[in-house]
Amino acid sequence: MAKTDNKIMEKIVSLCKRRGFIFPSSEIYGGLASTWDYGPLGVELKRNVKDAWWKANVHQRFDMEGLDAAILMHPDVWKASGHIENFSDLLVDCRDCKKRFKKEDLAEQSNCPNCKSDNLTKPREFNLMFKAPIGPVEDEEYVYLRPETAQGIFVNFVNVLDSRHRKVPFGIAQIGKAYRNEITPGNFTFRTREFEQMEIEYFVKPGEDEKFYKEWIDERFDWYMRLGIKKDNLRLREHAKDELAHYARGCTDIEYNFPFGWSELEGIANRGDFDLKQHAEFSGKDLSFFDVKTNQRFLPFVIEPSGGIDRALLAFLVDSYREEQVKGKLRVVLGLDKALSPIKAAVLPLLKNRPEIVELAKKIAKGLSRKIVVRYDDTAAIGKLYRRQDEVGTLYCITVDVDTLTDKQVTIRDRDSMQQERIAIDRVEEYLEEKLA
Repeated sequence: MAKTDNKIMEKIVSLCKRRGFIFPSSEIYGGLASTWDYGPLGVELKRNVKDAWWKANVHQRFDMEGLDAAILMHPDVWKASGHIENFSDLLVDCRDCKKRFKKEDLAEQSNCPNCKSDNLTKPREFNLMFKAPIGPVEDEEYVYLRPETAQGIFVNFVNVLDSRHRKVPFGIAQIGKAYRNEITPGNFTFRTREFEQMEIEYFVKPGEDEKFYKEWIDERFDWYMRLGIKKDNLRLREHAKDELAHYARGCTDIEYNFPFGWSELEGIANRGDFDLKQHAEFSGKDLSFFDVKTNQRFLPFVIEPSGGIDRALLAFLVDSYREEQVKGKLRVVLGLDKALSPIKAAVLPLLKNRPEIVELAKKIAKGLSRKIVVRYDDTAAIGKLYRRQDEVGTLYCITVDVDTLTDKQVTIRDRDSMQQERIAIDRVEEYLEEKLA
């Protein structure tokens, strides 16, 4: 399927709903704008994306620790980070159609993009954090739903440093939910008010930050390609000086060529020592690192690779989607990488009206389920079952037929090549383990 097909997003959204990847949230009540529920296959795909990220950045590195900080944090955390004072958008309202727009999206335009009215309000600041009452009396005390996972890492820097006896450079990785009261969410799961981040804060010695900044840009770019994203659909965009946050020494976005255009997939920022300095000042705690080799104490600089799981998942879906003509019929395939595919193998009985075939197929599926994610399906004819599994990215289809009862062999079909092999039942597990390794 050509990437320029302007219908591709509609097809992705339709596939996600039809095959159980992503559903509109609260749909039976009319839904809630820009919130989404991950269905049976979506939750498996999302888990696989997270596992692949965690494996690459925590398990396969010896300079990284994991963390899962609380969503609710002391309100002073957000004062120190600058979110209460600065985390806002300039908004303009149309008095006629009641639509609201970001000032930056209007540029020099003086009319409403929706109804063309010139009856617009003056720009007003709108904080993007969700406020929530805490305690028994609603009006007395408030906390915030975190707008990013990073601050949970910064306030735990010393805890991790001391408990794990770490030396700089080292990193802390976290996957977790974040919440932003976005005014213009949209493009399916690309921009939502509730989302999940995969974020690293990598602490380095001042003066070595530029080296590690460049290394992390290369590492994160390569991660997407290793999981199957086509290189032509990825690019790096370095932020201009007037785009940078006031504390940032540099920032580079990894952008993906979505059907709606090039947009940010992940950002890698050199944050300097801003965060630790702020939290040290507001908390009154010493957050510095003592280097025994040089007998020096300093606040580490921070390199931050920060990506959205929902955006990554959407990019993997779009990039793997293809349509083919096979014997005059349309075949839709999600060519997901083997590490990401929600279902590794499906076991299919050729004849569901033969109890002995069904029983054997279920037995094979149950045996394989100890090692891999496998599904049993007998709800359609074999050709339709193949197409259904292709559409959700299942890597291998295992067919149990009449001959299986006597020769103790099954037919294994490869998703991408559609080639079929006859394999002995007692070799199926070994065969799949080799293919999925």
